[in-house]
Amino acid sequence: MGFTIGGSRVREIRPGARRRGRTTECTAVAEYTGLWGWDVALGARASAGRCSCGDAACASPGAHPLAFAPEVSAGATLDDAAKAWAEVPGAAILLPVGRTFDVLDVAESAGRRALVRLERMGLPLGPVCATPTGRAQFFVAPGAAAQLPELLYRMGWDDADLDLHCLGPGHHLTAPPSDHAGLGPARWLRPPALDAFGAPPQARLLLGTLAYVCHRSTAA
Repeated sequence: MGFTIGGSRVREIRPGARRRGRTTECTAVAEYTGLWGWDVALGARASAGRCSCGDAACASPGAHPLAFAPEVSAGATLDDAAKAWAEVPGAAILLPVGRTFDVLDVAESAGRRALVRLERMGLPLGPVCATPTGRAQFFVAPGAAAQLPELLYRMGWDDADLDLHCLGPGHHLTAPPSDHAGLGPARWLRPPALDAFGAPPQARLLLGTLAYVCHRSTAA
């Protein structure tokens, strides 16, 4: 079985599954652009602390877009993705934050506990990504980064010491199966799925549970 991405026929795969060979990133990119409507930036890689961008003093080795490489826009085909990666073999997949989604970022242990609670509560959820640095990243509707201080204030969490952050415009998320900063691959805790995917939820729907779990984790 298979499906069509932007007019190109692709074998059926589980979102986020690791794939082998040169088409790994290309197929993932075609999923992200064709199925989920995300733009994709080509990112640098890191090895032994050195960044593939060529800057010996790079401040974010293997964790930033390549300035010379154009983005692959939402709706791009598998052929478009293959052409982009042929120009920069081995590039990482980065998703620009602040366009179709913002990100609530918490410690992975807290994120896993919160995810169980949120699923039991039947709340709408978007994808959740885990980083090799031990963070869980919840996709929420764009605009959350600007709204976060006010939302925390309204919920009574504004003066709490929370390991909870929001990523918005100007940030990039390393998407599975790409390596982040030479530390290992990003992976999905809750992958995007056709039967449950739509606009990501408003941050306020998840924030209370995430803040509570983060607070309990700090107090423990």
